[in-house]
Parts: sequence; C-alpha cells; structure tokens
Amino acid sequence: MRPHEKLDVWRKAIDFVVTVYRITDSFPKEEKFGLTSQIRRAAVSVPANIAEGAARQSGKEFVYFLSNAQGSASELETELLIAHRLGYLSENSYHEMRSTMDSMGRMILGLSQSVKSKRT
Repeated sequence: MRPHEKLDVWRKAIDFVVTVYRITDSFPKEEKFGLTSQIRRAAVSVPANIAEGAARQSGKEFVYFLSNAQGSASELETELLIAHRLGYLSENSYHEMRSTMDSMGRMILGLSQSVKSKRT
C-alpha cells in the first residue's frame, strides 16, 4: 500500500472526484470544455496533490503539496458556486458538496499541521 492510500482525506477526495464527475455529467454540453472541464480538473487535483506530497521524502515537501491541494479545493469551491448560480447545480447538491469540501479542507489542514509538528 502506498503512503497516500492510508490517508482518510485522500480516500474522501477520491470519492468526491467520483461525485463531481457524476454531477457534472448533467451540465450543459456547451460547458464540456468550459466549466465542466475546470471543475473536474480542480477536483482531481486535490487527491493528486495529496498523493504526490505523501510520496515525497520530506515533511516540508508534503506540506507544500497539501497547500496545493487546499488551493485546488478553494478553486473548486468557487467553480461550484458559479455552477450553482448558473443553475447547473441544485441547492441541495451544492450544499452537500460544500459540506464535503469543508470537511476535506479541515482534514487537509489537520494533516498539514500534523506533518509540520513532526518536523520540529
């Protein structure tokens, strides 16, 4: 098992990517290369950065990639808000996704703080 596969936040982020793909599949076809693509790339970037950071040799590098994951999550949050305001996401779906993202954000922050405390 690779180091990232042991992380709850990575597993949660993978599940979230699957949710994002399913939900964006119903977006208008003219958004395929626009908002749909942006949302999917940002969603995939979260677990990808966690995995890449976990594979690094130093805690400093891991924290750097966790910061990138947090940045991608913030980008995704913005894009989901835009999709919601455009009527592509229902109120319920939007709030469920925001709740999951808030949870992931707290998990990423906690992991980052844990890694930083082990460095000192």
